[in-house]
Amino acid sequence: MPAPLNVVFLGSDIIALPLLDWLEGEGSAFARVTAVFTQPDRAVGRGQKVTPNGIKTWALARGLPVYQPEKITEEVRAQLTALAADVSLVMAYGHILKQDFIDTPSLGTLNLHASLLPKYRGASPIQTAIANGEVETGVSLMRIVRQLDAGPVADVERVGIAPHDTALEIEAKLAAACVPLLARTLPKLAAQGLVFIEQEHAAASFCRRLVKDDGHIDFNAPAEVLAARINGLFPWPACTVEIAGQPVKIGLADVHPVDPAVGKRGDVSDPLAGTVIGTDAESLRVVTAGGGVLRFLRMQKPGGKMLPAAEFLRGFPVECGTVLPSGPLPVLVGPTPFHYKRAV
Repeated sequence: MPAPLNVVFLGSDIIALPLLDWLEGEGSAFARVTAVFTQPDRAVGRGQKVTPNGIKTWALARGLPVYQPEKITEEVRAQLTALAADVSLVMAYGHILKQDFIDTPSLGTLNLHASLLPKYRGASPIQTAIANGEVETGVSLMRIVRQLDAGPVADVERVGIAPHDTALEIEAKLAAACVPLLARTLPKLAAQGLVFIEQEHAAASFCRRLVKDDGHIDFNAPAEVLAARINGLFPWPACTVEIAGQPVKIGLADVHPVDPAVGKRGDVSDPLAGTVIGTDAESLRVVTAGGGVLRFLRMQKPGGKMLPAAEFLRGFPVECGTVLPSGPLPVLVGPTPFHYKRAV
């Protein structure tokens, strides 16, 4: 068996912790992490306390050197060169890498991208896949190139998206999926037998960085579209709807189909899109366009906790016949890249 690869890991999100734990344990036969690059400590939470991220905490607990550059400069590249890494492994780092930095390790720089490439290149692949109604996503191990997520792919690990999966559940599934993916590919990489195949670039789609305004709900869209959007954008930016003058956050939704030939839904005849038509044992039901009914399953008022809808409604009743306002439904995915600030 070839000697274990010396790996420099670049990442800033706890989605990478399962793969790092595996590399420290069973995966150490194939590769060992010798240093970590991660984002600088940031102010977080209501108190805005400057706090290290989970990747830095993991590395320091194991006595690994940690580098936290604000930008990838020549000095930073020199630091990477001094580490004499066989390969850099990237997942959710948050920096655009320059070509000379990408080329520094002897075996190059590989990225674990949280989609089935060429779908959902870009900044929010987990949320966008769910919000776009996909029933499957995955992790792709790709070689980094200067074009956005356009490098050749060595292997993928697929995961299913269940109807009640939010971005939280899918992120956990994808974090776990990195382990079998690396278990298959790292031995081949060490033996210089890992084959990378060019993506089908004509089939590429692109997602963008999410913003708070992406949480609007337009009840003139079909219920299936809105349920997927709500689940994909939880926990952030989270979809909200104004009820009794307050922005209520929706944490989970699904669809209760209604026969379009039936003129009465719940206790409201011929309701407009956005009309509350009642509750059931676990949800608040709202009419949408297209003959369906959207069910809110988890809800949260400002300053409160996210609660099952039935529990929420005991303290925040919503009358049948209430018409909830719609907002624009922003586009999350397109056939060309959204605008990014590129490194030079």
